[in-house]
Amino acid sequence: MPIRTPLTFVFAALTLVGCASSRGLHTEGELLDPASLHAEQTFAGQLSAATWPRVDWWRSLGDPQLNALIDQALRTSPDLQVADARARQASAAVLAADAARQPQLGGNAGITRSRLAKVDDPTGQGRRYSTLRELSVDGGYRFDLWGGERAAWEAALGRARASEVDRQGARLTLAANLARAYNLLGQSFAQQDIAEQDLKRSRDMLDLAQRRVDAGIDSPYQLQQTQSIEAAAEAALTDARQQVASARIRLAVLLGEGPDRGQTLSRPTLIAPERAQLPEQLPAQLLGRRPDLVAARWRVEAASRDIEAARTAFYPNLDLTLSAGSRSMLGDALLGAPSRFFSVGPALSLPIFDGGRLRAELAGRNADYDLAVARYNQTLVNALGDAADDITRLRALDTQIDQQRRARDIAQNTYDIAMQRYGDGIGSYLDALTVEQQLLQAERQLAALNAERIDAAVLLMQTLGGGFSAAELPEPLAATNAR
Repeated sequence: MPIRTPLTFVFAALTLVGCASSRGLHTEGELLDPASLHAEQTFAGQLSAATWPRVDWWRSLGDPQLNALIDQALRTSPDLQVADARARQASAAVLAADAARQPQLGGNAGITRSRLAKVDDPTGQGRRYSTLRELSVDGGYRFDLWGGERAAWEAALGRARASEVDRQGARLTLAANLARAYNLLGQSFAQQDIAEQDLKRSRDMLDLAQRRVDAGIDSPYQLQQTQSIEAAAEAALTDARQQVASARIRLAVLLGEGPDRGQTLSRPTLIAPERAQLPEQLPAQLLGRRPDLVAARWRVEAASRDIEAARTAFYPNLDLTLSAGSRSMLGDALLGAPSRFFSVGPALSLPIFDGGRLRAELAGRNADYDLAVARYNQTLVNALGDAADDITRLRALDTQIDQQRRARDIAQNTYDIAMQRYGDGIGSYLDALTVEQQLLQAERQLAALNAERIDAAVLLMQTLGGGFSAAELPEPLAATNAR
């Protein structure tokens, strides 16, 4: 029997042993089908031919100062700088993964001066010096027989694409956070106006109370109670002014500037957007309109490629190594034919026993895939839930604002009548105090609802992706370079 026949059987047996060790390891995660998340009843009557938000959706709020602030933040914010750096890291990882697939070649040059020890000198004398000069070129190439190197590159490419989408998501989040903080500043100014009006009413009531006491109609006790109300109104105004200052500082931080930047901001003039509608393509196209969903899907793809790369580690692979150069003890003979050497040859590697290391790595990649799938499913469920919650919240707020506006108007009219009666000496102090507190509460509630209406509109824009579209996203630079 030729000697190569048993070697063939040995090689086949070793291959089976190496491949068999990955059996029994598999993933468990399953991607959710958006069609399985029923939302027909929730969105009934709320879908229309409305278009998706524009990239500059914040301009619908009608405040030029906000437009300028967001434009500035998108250029200079530290939050975006962090996202940009992470995207560049991912792009560099793609280039590194692609470089690992290419042939490697390197050069070496060296000179070594040495003296033999006496025990190593065959003459027994020692003290003999020698100089070794060497020039060489070393190279190698790993044949990607099973596609593991390519799978690793594709995994890095998927993560780079996810990082690029994360960068777009960071822009959307920054714009939304800035718009919400700006809206909070507007609400703080509104609450400050209400506090100033309340203080004025309290002082008017105090003046009436003083005149009624002087006329002997009321007791000093009622005057002192009114003085206490005035002091409380002054404290509320101080707190409202502090809220304005805090809102200014928050905006300065989002802009990536010092707190003094907030002092230069004028009062917001936001307007509530038109009644919101959800695009008819919501269930189907939300997957391509939300940056977090697109990024999560890319991470699932990258995790699946990592599994492929980990599986190929169980199979035999072939490496080609090359070395050539010249080595000589004599300087003038370094480039001569007797000093030249070279070696070239293939090397076969096959894991047989590694203590379970490869199984542990593959099990880890399977778990990473299951985790990526779970996060994607969670993001998908949350996205549909956010859209439903935002639109129903906006509808309810429209109704609440109309109702609260009527309540405020009634309270204002009642207060005017009560103060007139109180000033004429025919109304009671308790009636005047009660309606004043009702008016204050109605004004505060209306201001809060108006601000909440704008905040909910901003959140809906963010929920719908804020003008993002995966189809329009440019491919990461790393993908082009690696290809």
